[in-house]
Amino acid sequence: MLKTIVKAGSYHDSVTLMLLTNEVSTVEGVNKVSIMMATPANKDIFKQGGLETEELMAATPNDMVVVADVEEESVLDALMERVDEYFAKEGSADAKKQGAQAAKSWDQALAQMPDANLAVISIPGAYAALEAERALDEDMNVFMFSDNVTIEDEKKIKDKAHEKGLVVMGPDCGTGIIQSVPIAFTNTVNPGSIGIIGASGTGIQELTTIIDRLGEGVTNAIGTGGRDLSAEVGGTTMLDVIDAMEEDQTVKVLVVISKPPAKEVADKVAARLSVCKKPVVCLFLGEKPEYYEEGFYQTYTLDECARLAVSLVRGQKVEEGTVDCDRSRFFKKEDKKTIKAYYSGGTLAGESAMLIKEALGLQDCAHQEGFKLNADGNVVIDLGDDVYTQGKPHPMIDPRTRVECMEEAVDDPSTGVILFDVVLGYGSHEDMAGALIPAVKSLQEKAAAQNRNVFFVAEVCGTRNDFQGYDESVAKLKEAGVIVAETNMLAAKTALQAIGYDFIPEQKETRPKQVRECEVSAPSEKLVKMLSNKPKVINIGLKSFAEVTEKFGCDVVQYDWMPPAGGDITLIKALNFLRNYEGFDIDEANRKVIAKVVAAQPVLKDNVPAKTVIPQLNENNGKVILHAGPPIEYKDMPATVQGSCVGAVLFEEWADNEADARKLLESGEIQFVPCHHCNAVGPMGGITTQNMPVFVVQNETDGNYAYCQMNEGIGKVLRFGAYSEEVVNRLRWMRDVLGPTLGRAIRSLDGGLAINPLIAKAIAMGDEFHQRNIAASLCFYKEMAPIITDMDMPQDEKSSVMKFLADTDQFFLNIMMATGKAIMDGARTLTDGTVVTAMCRNGVNFGIRIAGMGDEWFTGPVNTPQGLYFTGYDGEDACPDIGDSAITETVGVGGMAMIAAPAVTRFVGAGGYEDALNTSNEMTEITIDRNPNYIIPNWNFRGTCLGIDARLVVEKGITPVINTGIAHKIAGFGQIGAGTVHPPIEAFQKAVLAYAKKLGFEE
Repeated sequence: MLKTIVKAGSYHDSVTLMLLTNEVSTVEGVNKVSIMMATPANKDIFKQGGLETEELMAATPNDMVVVADVEEESVLDALMERVDEYFAKEGSADAKKQGAQAAKSWDQALAQMPDANLAVISIPGAYAALEAERALDEDMNVFMFSDNVTIEDEKKIKDKAHEKGLVVMGPDCGTGIIQSVPIAFTNTVNPGSIGIIGASGTGIQELTTIIDRLGEGVTNAIGTGGRDLSAEVGGTTMLDVIDAMEEDQTVKVLVVISKPPAKEVADKVAARLSVCKKPVVCLFLGEKPEYYEEGFYQTYTLDECARLAVSLVRGQKVEEGTVDCDRSRFFKKEDKKTIKAYYSGGTLAGESAMLIKEALGLQDCAHQEGFKLNADGNVVIDLGDDVYTQGKPHPMIDPRTRVECMEEAVDDPSTGVILFDVVLGYGSHEDMAGALIPAVKSLQEKAAAQNRNVFFVAEVCGTRNDFQGYDESVAKLKEAGVIVAETNMLAAKTALQAIGYDFIPEQKETRPKQVRECEVSAPSEKLVKMLSNKPKVINIGLKSFAEVTEKFGCDVVQYDWMPPAGGDITLIKALNFLRNYEGFDIDEANRKVIAKVVAAQPVLKDNVPAKTVIPQLNENNGKVILHAGPPIEYKDMPATVQGSCVGAVLFEEWADNEADARKLLESGEIQFVPCHHCNAVGPMGGITTQNMPVFVVQNETDGNYAYCQMNEGIGKVLRFGAYSEEVVNRLRWMRDVLGPTLGRAIRSLDGGLAINPLIAKAIAMGDEFHQRNIAASLCFYKEMAPIITDMDMPQDEKSSVMKFLADTDQFFLNIMMATGKAIMDGARTLTDGTVVTAMCRNGVNFGIRIAGMGDEWFTGPVNTPQGLYFTGYDGEDACPDIGDSAITETVGVGGMAMIAAPAVTRFVGAGGYEDALNTSNEMTEITIDRNPNYIIPNWNFRGTCLGIDARLVVEKGITPVINTGIAHKIAGFGQIGAGTVHPPIEAFQKAVLAYAKKLGFEE
């Protein structure tokens, strides 16, 4: 049976998950298992493996998915226990390392290393080009280990790098050495005077390791990626690096290797090399040059290329290598034996295929992916090809695929030789020789039992400084009966000799150099600088790459990458478009918006009947109801909000009973308008009608006004959907007594009551102004009480007002909401940028506005709050989130300032002080600055978060946290708890995409 477990938001790199898959596949009762991130490409791999499930297809690229075919459901527990143990072990190992600094975003990485000059990228190819472009925008060179990048993207980023004087190494660049620092799958090579520019990974490894074992060295080996010399790309990286290496005084001999280039690119590169001031050794794999040119030597094999480069450095010829083995047992040609070659390196496989094909006189043939040769029973396979590594570890890491191939080869009676490579170095198996030997011995015994002889021939690509130990690996293989050659060419030659064939490298004459016409460019200073100093690295992806570069003395920041924007390529491109938009500076536009927020001077001016300040309430013969959230029709409102509407109808006496009230509401006679469309906000249901008293707050800086009705207290109240006679009578008392009393008191203050100073006091006393307002309510009471005490009014009314204010801890919330609305409406008079200017919800949809899109709403399905419930209730009773009170988070308080109110953190489900601190710290990742008006003492006197940037929300997948009350989903019950809720990221995604399109972005 297929079982699926989705770990939402748990991102791990592909190598880690491949190794983990191997680890858990041995759990008893597991028939088949695969663990991968749920990217579109990986979902296809799951499908191909017969592991497609509904839960898998619903997962996002940021979700780790375990799909297992298990015999019994109970096996899943044992499997997941092994998964947890694996990650716990990995985490413990990471914790012990005094390794690279870690970052979770570009901003964090650059803050830790502002002078970084190299980005090493090893993430899924669908995202690699986008991150490479970001690195180039930050003036960094790029080493792109990632593959599956389109050639169009490769050309785009390489052209951009060239224009900026930078370089892109890759994509699919497996190997590099910069100032003796190994990058990616690289060996430990001594520094020296040979400079290498090569398209291939194992090709560079083979060259550098031969050079090292011959006693010379390589300080810089730059990989270009296999398509750099294609017609589409044009050799951009290779030509730029040739210019730089020619200028590098430490390079005495330059080596250039590549797959066969496009004719026009080959001519361009050859022309450039023909005027190079230094000796050049060149190898275009597959091409067989007939002669050398003086100072420009074209070679046929990697062995020849390496030995010639060393000869040029020393000024004397380096002798050919030999292989020590007993040739008396070799087959004769007439035995018609075949060679089966299984490589972990594509270049080495290609070279062997070339040599075998030539020696045996085989015709080139069409063959499936991964095969370099498949003719007359002779096979050469690159097991590192994508067809073999999709969802599986690379053969440099895992021997199992190669062992399976060897087993199949021995079952073929024609097989005379099994040829293979063992690649040492960083990124490779810690003991590949040792891992292969049991299979080799077993297969030798199997062949012997059938009176057959099968020769095993290997090349070890490595140096004596590699951590696996070159000499040790060679010795192990020889002891197991493997014939070991020191280079791949010699291994292929020995394999041919073993089946009765041979090839003898042709001696080439040296002719005068033919100098071609070529315009030489001055090398980029940035590139010369990169080759002259140890790189400062931001490592995006595989942690092992960071560990190695740091070991070699580099400054490194480990960017623990996750797919930005939920892995949505269109959104990532939109974010890049906005970041690089040239029409105006979007960051500067955002700073102007938040400067408006800081400069706002909100003042409480009055408390009056809503109809006197909100003209929309006087339309439709006064039968207008304002509601919270983006626009919604009555029929679509949740039952809780409909209940609030019933209470409003009864309050306004448009009906005298519930049945008639509902009939009226359903008739279409009443007009429904969002509070936000009337410069107003309303908590929970947000229901506001003509005769409800509202606070009037003016933003004196911009002159705009905002309104919010008064807080009714807690429990069964209108805003939570209750509409009983008790609720309606309270509303009428607020209309007739509380509102007029507060209006008179506020108007008696010269200029009104300044709100910012009151907020500053209360936040220092532990309020966050959404869930906890007790300090602010008491500060407000302190301002009002003396005035009300002296007012000429009936004593019983005076006493009821004073008692209500004293008893209602949340009373200030509604003043804060009107304040937030006044501040953000003033800020959104600026019409550019991505700062969020409103957040609200209507029980069905969550809506946001951003500065650059004015009044337009962007919505997504609303979530249900999570938190603590009053006795007798639980999450099954909760209404989906409602209310305009998220205007508090929009202005930077409420859940955004959770740390300010440790007294309520557990009440809203935050868990405690540490969780509150973590929440507020996380909110800083999606905001632009801090508000100096609202200082939080227990946050090291930092200001509240200021300016939610929709771009950051989308990029990082972090949505604002909102403190909220929880209403019962059935009207009439009222409040049943309190907690937190997050908005749907979909709303922010829509806003960002719409703004990008407004500025000219095209998908």
